[in-house]
Amino acid sequence: MENKSHALAAGIFVLVVAAMLVALAAWLTRDTGEHRVFEISSRDGVTGLQEQAPVRYKGVTVGRVMSIALDRETTGNVRVRFAVDGSAPMTSATFATLGFQGVTGLAFIQLDDAGGPSQPLVGKDDQPPRIPMRPSLMSRLSDQGAGLLSQLETASQRVNQLLDASNQKRVMDAIDRLGQAGAGIGQLTQSVNQANLGGLVQDAGTALKKLQANADRLGQMSDTVGASAEAFKQMSERMNAPGGTLDAITQGTNTLLATGQAVNTTLVPRINRTADDTARTVRHIGRAVEAVHDNPQSLLLGNGSVPPGPGEPGFVAPAGAP
Repeated sequence: MENKSHALAAGIFVLVVAAMLVALAAWLTRDTGEHRVFEISSRDGVTGLQEQAPVRYKGVTVGRVMSIALDRETTGNVRVRFAVDGSAPMTSATFATLGFQGVTGLAFIQLDDAGGPSQPLVGKDDQPPRIPMRPSLMSRLSDQGAGLLSQLETASQRVNQLLDASNQKRVMDAIDRLGQAGAGIGQLTQSVNQANLGGLVQDAGTALKKLQANADRLGQMSDTVGASAEAFKQMSERMNAPGGTLDAITQGTNTLLATGQAVNTTLVPRINRTADDTARTVRHIGRAVEAVHDNPQSLLLGNGSVPPGPGEPGFVAPAGAP
């Protein structure tokens, strides 16, 4: 009895621990974010797509596939319902394709945006919004592969028709005729050689060489003329460019005119005033020289008072005068 009770306790303990682990895993893996549900109605098959398959927007996982079933609204289509989180920009320009993961063949839903003006998707009558489904790369390759096989089959049939017995005989006849035409050309060449036309051919070759030489010279002359014209054009552009020769000449002329105006307005009046002052100084010096000449003692005694002359008040005749 004691062994049975121990085994029962151990079993209960294992079951409790297992339940706790399952609850912990469910709690850790829970998704508390806000999700939105959308639908896809596909005419093509969804082989490899399973529930809980990832939904990726431009390569970023944004949700999971919820269910896969036949579309009741459109006969022959497959309805895929999936949920994405609120961060995915689902608009009227969003479309879906079916992608495949590596070599495993497992499929996933790839969402993308066609660009251009768009509006947020809104469902109708409590139904999730529908996103258009475009053919995947594998679908397009399979369709094109069928077309290529059809074209290849048509080409092979045409090749078989071309290589049948009657066409082969025609090809051989054409080859024989080409051989006969070649023999006729050889005989014509021999006839031309026998007619002593070799000199004429040589003269024609010499004339052609001279014409070629003249054409080469004309080409060199045209190149030289073009180079000269280009150089003249560059020189003209440099002379007319801002800061060029013509611009420098214009600036020098303007500076010279400004200098002339400054000389006329400032320097000439000053020279005239200096000349007038010099003339007055010369006149004063002349009067001083005349005064010294008339009265030399003024250099020592100064000018003093001028003695009255005859007939002036205070005039005294010198003594001994008759």
